[in-house]
Order: sequence, then C-alpha cells, then structure tokens
Amino acid sequence: MLVKVETSPGRTPSAIEVTSRPDGTHVAVSGELGLRDLSEVEARLSALTGPVTFDLSGARRIDTSIAWAVVDSCQRLERSGARAGVTGAQGAVARLLDTVRQGMPPPATPLAGPRGPRAWLTQLGEAVAGSGAAFVEFTGVLGLFVARLAQTFLRPREFRLTALVHHCQAVGLQAVPIVALLSFLIGVVLAFQGAAQLRQFGAEVFVVELIAISILRELGILLTAIIVAGRTASAFTAAIGSMKMREEIDAMRTLGIDPGHALIVPRVLALVLMLPILGLIANVAGLFGGALMSWTQLGISPAMFMSRLAEGTEVAHVFVGLVKAPVFAVLIGVIGCRAGLAVGSTAESLGRMTSSAVVAAIFAVILADALFSIFFEQIGV
Repeated sequence: MLVKVETSPGRTPSAIEVTSRPDGTHVAVSGELGLRDLSEVEARLSALTGPVTFDLSGARRIDTSIAWAVVDSCQRLERSGARAGVTGAQGAVARLLDTVRQGMPPPATPLAGPRGPRAWLTQLGEAVAGSGAAFVEFTGVLGLFVARLAQTFLRPREFRLTALVHHCQAVGLQAVPIVALLSFLIGVVLAFQGAAQLRQFGAEVFVVELIAISILRELGILLTAIIVAGRTASAFTAAIGSMKMREEIDAMRTLGIDPGHALIVPRVLALVLMLPILGLIANVAGLFGGALMSWTQLGISPAMFMSRLAEGTEVAHVFVGLVKAPVFAVLIGVIGCRAGLAVGSTAESLGRMTSSAVVAAIFAVILADALFSIFFEQIGV
C-alpha cells in the first residue's frame, strides 16, 4: 500500500509505503517529511500491528516531529510484545533519531503496593486519615453556618428570605408525599408483624402501644431524616458542586457576595424549619397506617385505637422524637454543603462527592439517633 503525502511546491515529493511481507510489515519512508505531515504520518503509524520494520533509506530529511512519531511507534509496538526496528537511516536522519530516542521518557513502571496485613493496615490508616480530614471540614462548615446565622440576627437586612422560602418548598413541601407514603407503610408493617407476634400470647391489644412508641419515639423521625438525607444532601451537593465547577462561587466572592450567607444559611435553616414538620406528618401517617391494619386484622376499631393511644402513650414520646429533628437537619444540611464545596473541576468529582454525601448523611443520622437513645435511656425519659 502506497500512501502519498502532499507536499508544498518546491519540496521533494514524499511518500510512506506500507508493505505486508511474510516476516512482518515493511514501512518505507522517502522524500522530505515535516511537522505539516505529522497528522497523516501518525494516523498511518498508529494503525500498525505485529512485527514492523521502518526503512528510512529513502528519507532525505525529517524533522523532530516525524522522528518522534517513528520512535514512539517502535516503543508502542515493543510494549505490546511485537518486534519493531529502524533500518537504513543515515547521516542527519540517523542522528536525529538517536537524539529523539535518548530524549524519550522511560516507560512508567507501576510501583508494587504492599500486600497482606500491611496493605490492610495501610488502607485502614488512609480511611481514618480521610475521615479525620472530612470531620475537620465538617466542623469548619458548621462553624461558618453558625457564624453567618449569628451575623444574620445582628444584620437582618442581609437575610435572604426568598432563598429560604424556595428551599423550604424544595426540602419540605415536595418531600411530603414520599415521607407520608413510606411512614404509612411502616405503620402497616409494624401492625401486621406486631399482631402476628402478640397473638401468640393473647396480647393483641398491646399492638397499639407498640405502634405508637415505635413510630413516635424512633421510626417516624428516623425514617424521615433518612429520606431527607437521600433527597436533600445529594441535591445540596449537586447544586453547590455545579456552581463551584463553573466558578460561580469565585464570581460571587468577586462581586462581594458571601457564599455562606447566600448558599449555606438558607439551605441549612430551611432543613431546620421543615424537618420537624415532616416528622409530625410521618408520625400521623404511621399511626394512621397502624390503625388501619389493626382495624382490618385485629378488629380494633378506630375509636378503641385512639382510646388506647391516649391512655397508654405519654406525650414525652412525641417530644423525644421531635427534639432530634433540628440536630438531624443540621447534620444533613452541613454534610451536603461541605461535600458541594469539596467538589473539584471534573464531573467525576461531582458524582463521587454526591454519593459520599448521601452515605455520610445517613450514617451521621443513624449514629446521632443511637446517641440520643443512649442519652434518653440514661436520664430515664
């Protein structure tokens, strides 16, 4: 196969002749080749496979770019296990090839990492160090939120009411259907499973207390916080991370707009305001689902269910559940904002931080709920 390379007037006609032979591919270069021919030469050489011999006996002159293309092709073929060599180079062409070959960087050899217990300890240490750094960043964003919130109380004119209302709608109103539906189903499941177990002891009537205490004290607000963590932490990270990728946050600072006031305070404050309301809705939906299942499976009428609920359930259970809501809201909001501010300049970084924000927010909510349970048990509430 003969590939002609176009040359400008006054230049010696040049060509690259690729011939398939029994011992491999023979590439003959003739004439004068330079930088303007590099794209065509590189395209032809990149398609070569198997044993290749480059014959440069007919090349009158080549520049550094063509010499690099030939040497790079030889190294690429050798790395793949094929034989490659250059023959016929003379004079200035041979000296240029030697110079380029000596200047080519050596192939990078991956360092062998530790194996066995040492590798496990290394990974554990890196994970602990990364968790410590993430906790420090979380503390910094939390401090920034508290400081900017205090400044808002001192200078109310800087408060962004429109942004707060928008985020209240996004994190609160739009989450009502999914929170109510899942809480209703949790109440149904609790009533069904509780009745199946209590029926063995003839204590089906106590299913009301089981549903009420489980939902009001733990499951209602915990389920709501997990749902909000999945919805809102990812949304916060994606929104702030996209702004950082497009350098909008730097532009805000240039215009004298504080990102803490504009981005962090409205989002976290909206969660603090709306999560207790969503928790109340979840409690009502869960109790309704439990009452409906108790009526159909155990014959406990709605009136009897309400009577047992009022007699056997203390109001303290409601406050124990709702007092967790602001803490959960701050954790979710700050983790989402921190992950958004940590996004780099690539889309891969945005996806990685979004997923890590959801995982971290759910983990923080469950951990905080466990600590609350221990604390309330110790004080006897």
